[in-house]
Amino acid sequence: MATGHAPANPVPAVRTYPPVEHPVVVVGPQYLAQYPVELAVSTKLWTLGENDFKVSDINGTLIFQVKSKVLTLHDRRFLKDAAGNTLVNLRQKIMSMHRRWDAFRGESKEEKDLLFTAKKSKLYQFKTELDIFLGKNKGKVPDFKVKGGYRESSCSVLLGDSNTMLAQMHRKHTLASTILATDSFGVTVYPNVDYAFIAALVVILDEINADRSGED
Repeated sequence: MATGHAPANPVPAVRTYPPVEHPVVVVGPQYLAQYPVELAVSTKLWTLGENDFKVSDINGTLIFQVKSKVLTLHDRRFLKDAAGNTLVNLRQKIMSMHRRWDAFRGESKEEKDLLFTAKKSKLYQFKTELDIFLGKNKGKVPDFKVKGGYRESSCSVLLGDSNTMLAQMHRKHTLASTILATDSFGVTVYPNVDYAFIAALVVILDEINADRSGED
């Protein structure tokens, strides 16, 4: 008869998120957290990107909402806070060779309020990869990159040309989402990274993904 104690069950390892060297602030420092921020994004599949959707925390509390204006000369998306205040408006440049979006502060369209520009890294690509340039960056080296296929299971936001991870997005497929014709995915924003900025990138990725040609 065994008298010794049974070995303790292993404790699951904790994922660590190394903090970025300097805080990444694009929309505002009030959207920085000292811990990983988990966001849930839900959107309707059948609206082909011309949709309003919600960004919530892990408890289901509304953090951001996205509104659309598509019956205008420029497709526009508005990232709003839970109270309905516009934080960022995103305007698609229809005529640019590389699909391009400009993000402005609030409702502004002024150059001085340009937060960032996002465009496809290459004219033709099988996986959506984006280069993101901050408003004052007029060079050719992007400040951030989005890598990995958004249409696939996950993609990542990286700092410049480095491997420093800022956020990861994971698509969720459930029976409920199939029945309700909704699309949902989770976003993990690393510590000291502007999660409103990451939410704005999600809006752009959703629109690009909804474009069926995918080659403009």
